[in-house]
Amino acid sequence: MRSLWMASIGWLQAFAAAVQFLTRIPLPVTIDYSEVHFRRSVIFYPYVGALIGLMVAVAGFLLDPVLPASVCAILLVALWTLLSGGLHMDGLMDTADGLLSHRSRERMLEIMKDSRVGAMGVIVCVFYIGLKVALIISLLEDGREEGLMLLMLIPAWSRNFMVAAIAGWPYARKEQGLGSLYRSTSKKHAVISGAGAFLLTAVLLLFIGDWSWAEKGWVILSYVVVSYGIGFAMATAISRKLGGLTGDVYGALNECIELGLLLALICYMYNMG
Repeated sequence: MRSLWMASIGWLQAFAAAVQFLTRIPLPVTIDYSEVHFRRSVIFYPYVGALIGLMVAVAGFLLDPVLPASVCAILLVALWTLLSGGLHMDGLMDTADGLLSHRSRERMLEIMKDSRVGAMGVIVCVFYIGLKVALIISLLEDGREEGLMLLMLIPAWSRNFMVAAIAGWPYARKEQGLGSLYRSTSKKHAVISGAGAFLLTAVLLLFIGDWSWAEKGWVILSYVVVSYGIGFAMATAISRKLGGLTGDVYGALNECIELGLLLALICYMYNMG
């Protein structure tokens, strides 16, 4: 009985570690971050992503009736970014600075490690936020409640692929870094994470009663194909340049997959009959 209790405490700590690391949602617990906690926490990444998506979607449902779509979209993107503390956005900018410098592998890694943001990082960030705002404006102007509901799943699937990237590609840096704490993450963790993302999607689709099972199946397939398609292509290309992935690259993957999934959602909603 005691061993079961201790195991439950361990998994609760892993979930809390995932929430504290991926978000700025305050939790009144203190966790001694270790490789064990980081390794266990990754299986909860889709659930933490879904929590972020839920908060953004609820804000959308509350703000959309009382604000113009453009204002509402800016506020939603701001909330979406602030909930993660800009962690993944920082990774996107650092990755852009490094990869778009077209320097040697060692120099690119040095640039990415620099805390200062360069011109390419700023340019990519501006275009990223601008496109994300425009896409959410389109979603709100379309007036479909299903769109905001499906938006909840986007952060879940993007963070799910982060686990696949951690398990599927080597770590690029020789020295210890934040990303190195994930080195013991295995493909088993990636499979469990993927199953969690699938379960969350299936449960949410049960609440959309107007869609046929075929339509719901296409939605699930779309999330899988878009997130893994973008993620695999980016991770493979970046790994060839850097000799592996880094913590910044994990953040960049998350942001690009979110944008890709949001674009796919808008295309689907826009062309629905």
